[in-house]
Amino acid sequence: MNALEIQNLHKTYTDKKGEKIAVDDVNLTVKQGEFFGLLGQNGAGKSTMISCITGINQFTTGSILVMGHDIEVDYQQARLAIGLSPQDFNVDVFAKIEKSIDLVGGYFGMSKADRNTRAQELFELFDLVQFKDKPFQALSGGFKRRYVLARALMHDPDVLILDEPTAGIDVEQRRALWKYLQELHKQGKTIILTSHYLEEVELLCDRVAVMNHGKIIADLTKAEFTKGGAKLEDTYLKLTESI
Repeated sequence: MNALEIQNLHKTYTDKKGEKIAVDDVNLTVKQGEFFGLLGQNGAGKSTMISCITGINQFTTGSILVMGHDIEVDYQQARLAIGLSPQDFNVDVFAKIEKSIDLVGGYFGMSKADRNTRAQELFELFDLVQFKDKPFQALSGGFKRRYVLARALMHDPDVLILDEPTAGIDVEQRRALWKYLQELHKQGKTIILTSHYLEEVELLCDRVAVMNHGKIIADLTKAEFTKGGAKLEDTYLKLTESI
């Protein structure tokens, strides 16, 4: 089974200047257990496509399957299969993080006992125990990122989507997150990563696609992107500058 199947995905929106195309007839498949990188400039369509996958945005035409579940026909099962760590902090900044993560578990139908156990596991894993009675706004930037990732993993989803998960954190914490993501990948978790840190994508991902103006303009293995000793960044810049 594929973790993600997107067919002929098209998303338009209307602003003061008229109709705009955000995602333009995208076809994409991510295999189960794959560490997949999605690159593109700001405005390329990456975040819009992620919003369509997670049900945050409705799309115009096309279809999306997550772990075999159509996100429109079987929304509940599709959403249960996804954990999302968004670029922007969509968190109640005044609530204690222990309460916030408990609410997430409840949203996904976890029992109180299971929520308590899972939250404790994640807080220990991400070194958040000392902050569990603190509001989100009291955390440093790095620990905010750790908490948002822990929250995405609360219900142990099959597919983990990470939108700029290490933005704004220091080198040490970034490397610690890389190590954990590599462990998740070894355990068979499907991970979809968007990042402007191309060295991060080159280190972690098996396969990489590049979006530009709403289209997938390249979809290659890391080995193909770095063929002949090239860096992923060099190949990416050649692709996007030629459009």
